[in-house]
Amino acid sequence: MLTQIDHVAIAVHDLEAAIDYHHRAFGAEVHHREVVEHDGVDEALLRIGESYLQLTTGTRPDSTITTFLAKRGEGIHHIGYRVDDCAEALAAIVAAGGRAIDQEPRPGSRGTTVAFVHPKGSFGTLIELVQE
Repeated sequence: MLTQIDHVAIAVHDLEAAIDYHHRAFGAEVHHREVVEHDGVDEALLRIGESYLQLTTGTRPDSTITTFLAKRGEGIHHIGYRVDDCAEALAAIVAAGGRAIDQEPRPGSRGTTVAFVHPKGSFGTLIELVQE
């Protein structure tokens, strides 16, 4: 089911400045860059070993990232768990008492399938299930 940490997502106001900082401070290079129109986000994935650091910012006022930044400021937004089967993992989480945000898996960036789990059902942490 859970195979590894896929990514840690950090919400930022200035994506270019965050990319530049991580490059200068850690030598991190952008592995993948994508605007996810249906979510209203612009994201850059920096490979860290077998996982990613996802730097993300909102592209429109109603984006969850824009709302998060306005309410909480910059910082960790969610943790992505890589799973073998997103639908199966989501069902197992709900059966264990977790709360699904997405009732069904949906398309994510990089051609993945994703589903989000509410922090109230996962010990205060927003979780994204990621199936490659």
